[in-house]
Amino acid sequence: MKNTVWKYGLISGGVLAFFMILTFSIQGRGEEIDFSGGMLLGYVTMIISLSMVFVGVKSYRDNHLAGSISFDQSFKTGLLIALIASCIYVITWMLYSHFLAPDFMDQYYKYNLEQLQNSGADEEEISRQIALMEKYKEMYKNPFLKTGMTFLEIFPVGLIVALITAFILKKKTAAV
Repeated sequence: MKNTVWKYGLISGGVLAFFMILTFSIQGRGEEIDFSGGMLLGYVTMIISLSMVFVGVKSYRDNHLAGSISFDQSFKTGLLIALIASCIYVITWMLYSHFLAPDFMDQYYKYNLEQLQNSGADEEEISRQIALMEKYKEMYKNPFLKTGMTFLEIFPVGLIVALITAFILKKKTAAV
């Protein structure tokens, strides 16, 4: 299992890193990053990249377990693949945001502030949201919190993919 987990975790993480850099290269042409549609694009690329969880679990089941795998074993394998991919995602983001986009949070704050002001929300709601955004902006300055926040962007998606994969690929050994 170890080789399969590493192989597909590294492939998935590599695809995640590639899409992340590609997306920000396209969105960030010029001085400012274009955040419109970024969240949807980000999650779509996460799901595409994490399809390696399914491929990896299927490969493990078919090539090492004679075509049968329990839900638990399938879920565990998928979760480990997602964990490796998530770690690569976090490392890529930490390096990218530190060296190539050190003003990312300032730009993201500005974008969200503009969206909030154009949303038609009342002053009380705007003030509440600004206070929340200020809190997150301050938290993002701490590298440990930034790492955790970044991990929590990707890993829950991997968890869901691993769970769905386990339901789809579980196969009991045929009775003789």
